[in-house]
Amino acid sequence: MAGIPRPIEFPGNGVTADDGRSARFTDLVQRHSLFVFRVAYSVVRNVSDAEEVVQDTFLKIYRSDATDRMQNERAFLARTAWRIAIDRRPGNLTVLSGNDMASTGPSPEDAAIGEDWNTAIHRLIDALPDHLRQPMALSTIDEMSSPEIAQAMGIAEGTVRTRLMRARQILKEKLEALMGGSV
Repeated sequence: MAGIPRPIEFPGNGVTADDGRSARFTDLVQRHSLFVFRVAYSVVRNVSDAEEVVQDTFLKIYRSDATDRMQNERAFLARTAWRIAIDRRPGNLTVLSGNDMASTGPSPEDAAIGEDWNTAIHRLIDALPDHLRQPMALSTIDEMSSPEIAQAMGIAEGTVRTRLMRARQILKEKLEALMGGSV
């Protein structure tokens, strides 16, 4: 199935006499690999790159033996993946592939009429500027709280709330335009 990260293989995934470190790490990977993939994908917008970010994230954590220092696993993993994904992202600000660009297809109104409602909503979210789309994706798709998003992105919690509010306002306006003002 496309979009689902493959199992990650790391040194030490087998049974060794390392006082349970490998077992704890394997458990961490199994519990959070999909979450880390979602965080990575929200930045790089490419399945292959997101999978590489997931592997780089867990490899970095394994090498630094950070599993014992994590106070909040989800926030720590999100922050690490976020930074790796930002470094991997191309230099230009356009992160959409040619197939996902709204300007090459029908207008948003025509797309909403001809396509599934969820697809139209995803396109509207994808059209948001990065600084608004990324907190929105972390909030809605990954179900992260404002403090977790703030920690992952390295910005103030108030900034996260402001960006979420602005992104929702833009989406509401676009949805009202699509539905003829009945939202």
